[in-house]
Amino acid sequence: MIKVVMMGVHLIIELFGVDGRKISKVKPVKKVLDRAVSKSGLKKVFSKFYQFKPFGVSAIYLLRESHLSAHTWPEKNYVALDIFTCGKSNDAEKAFNLIVEGFEPKKIIKKKIVRKFA
Repeated sequence: MIKVVMMGVHLIIELFGVDGRKISKVKPVKKVLDRAVSKSGLKKVFSKFYQFKPFGVSAIYLLRESHLSAHTWPEKNYVALDIFTCGKSNDAEKAFNLIVEGFEPKKIIKKKIVRKFA
């Protein structure tokens, strides 16, 4: 019998109807994401942000558990998120909930992939 072991959880998230002012510049995006990482129990190794001109942000967090990334399109009121953790799956869900709380989207599409190996 092959034993299947859970490796982690991968959340692929789309946020629609986000106020463009919350996602146009690095500072407000960083504030939401830093809070989500620290309050969820995830462990940040480092983060890097890129400011698009005139607006829009890409962010990546290398986590001890894996990664979190965000890409914003303020002109479309849209955020694409990726949260992958090989730690506790509820930490990814906590981070997701904190990000939703910070960005206040009108619509959310979330896909959850459970990573496993045999």
